[in-house]
Amino acid sequence: MQDYKDIKISQPIMINIKFPDGSVRPFNKGITAFEIANGISPRLASEVLAATINSKVVEINRPINEDASIKLHKWEDQEAKNTFWHSSSHLMAEALEQLYPGIKFGIGPAIETGFYYDVDLGEKTITESDLKKIEDKMLELAREKQHFVRKDVSKEEAMSTYTTKGDEYKCELIKDLEDGTISFYTNGSFTDLCRGPHLSDTSVIKAVKLTSIAGAYWRGNEKNKMLTRIYGVTFPQKKMLDEYLIMLEEAKKRDHRKIGKELELFAFSQRVGQGLPLWLPKGAMLRERLENFLKSVQKKYGYLPVITPHIGQKELYVTSGHYAKYGKDSFQPIHTPQEGEEFLLKPMNCPHHCEIYKVKPRSYKDMPLRLAEFGTVYRYEQSGELHGLTRVRGFTQDDAHIFCRPDQLKEEFIKVIDIVLYIFKTLDFKEYTAQISLRDPDNREKYIGSDENWEKAERAIIEAAAEKGLNTVVELGEAAFYGPKLDFMVRDAIGRKWQLGTIQVDYNLPERFELEYVGADDKKYRPVMIHRAPFGSMERFVAVLIEHTGGKFPLWLAPEQAVILPVSEKHNEYAKKVVDSLNNSDIRASIDDRNETIGKKIRENELKRVPFLLIVGEKEAESGKVSVRKQGGEDIGTMSVEEFAELITNEVKRQISNN
Repeated sequence: MQDYKDIKISQPIMINIKFPDGSVRPFNKGITAFEIANGISPRLASEVLAATINSKVVEINRPINEDASIKLHKWEDQEAKNTFWHSSSHLMAEALEQLYPGIKFGIGPAIETGFYYDVDLGEKTITESDLKKIEDKMLELAREKQHFVRKDVSKEEAMSTYTTKGDEYKCELIKDLEDGTISFYTNGSFTDLCRGPHLSDTSVIKAVKLTSIAGAYWRGNEKNKMLTRIYGVTFPQKKMLDEYLIMLEEAKKRDHRKIGKELELFAFSQRVGQGLPLWLPKGAMLRERLENFLKSVQKKYGYLPVITPHIGQKELYVTSGHYAKYGKDSFQPIHTPQEGEEFLLKPMNCPHHCEIYKVKPRSYKDMPLRLAEFGTVYRYEQSGELHGLTRVRGFTQDDAHIFCRPDQLKEEFIKVIDIVLYIFKTLDFKEYTAQISLRDPDNREKYIGSDENWEKAERAIIEAAAEKGLNTVVELGEAAFYGPKLDFMVRDAIGRKWQLGTIQVDYNLPERFELEYVGADDKKYRPVMIHRAPFGSMERFVAVLIEHTGGKFPLWLAPEQAVILPVSEKHNEYAKKVVDSLNNSDIRASIDDRNETIGKKIRENELKRVPFLLIVGEKEAESGKVSVRKQGGEDIGTMSVEEFAELITNEVKRQISNN
């Protein structure tokens, strides 16, 4: 007879899971994020698409085998969207493989809105007319509820798989991977080399739209083969896709490249070079007004202007760490006639400002020292990544560096937040989130500096953001290589999200450049450095502003504030007197004296988004007045030139002073 006392009952191994609210609960080892969500609420489980486990985004069915922190992601979270869209790129790849046998695949990442896949079709081609059948095939496969199955493979097995398949692109990618870090994902008949994460299955993909086709050099290198890049976007509901397509149409109307050309703000020239914008007179004046606006704000906060060269010796950027981090994305070194002498087009302004700090000894009484510069920097972005003014190779940062004592850090950080919020309010950016970008705790070799300095810097940012009551999100792994930062994520008028403005705390560059100040006790101390750029870059900021306003800039910023429209040629002389009077009052005005009907002049100047149209005919010339029409067709009435000038002046003051 069995003696049950001898039977050992194995106890489940427990692990502790920490939730975002700080609470900790025990669970059985091997539990999944889906099971945790289901334990909270079945409805929550049905909405969760991905999870962050110990700062890494993973599938909701991935077993958790050790103590961990967890955050569940629904569609509203970018992590969920990225997982959804990356899974959709695999679904599209499966559809393409079935429709175009023999197709080869490059990479297929999620992007800010949607996804793409780079493919080699061989002798076949895909046109816009083919996209509908690919969409239909994707929806057909999605309805099969295909599960995404992960398999860890050796480098040898991975290479063998794609060598047999004849896919040289995947083989090239595998060569750069380390054994033990490689995985495949399979959905239906398609298997891909991929790190993940992915959805549990394809059934949640309910709406598909393939948006465009483009050419893209393999790995962004112009010497490589041109592949076909297919862009798409998917949603868990058809209604979401319909809303997105409406937004997309509005975005086309607001495209800064289109409006910039219409308003004659900027241009590009192949002879000058890709990604190097040419600012036309109206654009240069608009940009100058933005610069002057920020300069006036900075003056109130005690910033001192500096100017630094466009180049620096390579050793400068080796010292700062920028050469190691940005070397691959920089223009090649400039070799001078002096043997061994190398210069770089500067990728950042901060090393130059560190050298300005070192020009003379500094005392604790000199702190904080705030140095500001509209400095142009250069990065060699791949040609396939260039996009109007939002992604260029030469751009001007509204850069400033604050050198302060550690006890001044939080106060200075808060003052910079105040500047950013003032700018947003003045330019009518009403909806924004402050992203606290911290180190990736699992990949610290990406960063320079001691743990102690990083912890102090991160704590200062978190406390300052809390003190200002900002709506914040925390993103691990998004810090700069030298320090954590606060990035402002702004939503424009049609709901798109842009990163504008950044504030960074840096204990590391002061160490690398051996910056010092003498304290009250006559001992030497290291200053803390704050990097800040409220606009980010002038190019990107202007692009976002164009798309946010649709080219209808606030009156104080508009390239032209008024255009005088003479009814006929005989009224041109009076129109000239009006424009001279307005220009003498610092109002930007011009005359449209073309031999066209007044109706046509009104229509065409409305399209130029001029805030005010001043119509002058016989009656106006005799009375010394103007008939005022506001952008959009509102008739304000007749008034004297002096009254109109006062109206403009008061409105400009209100827009800037009352914010």
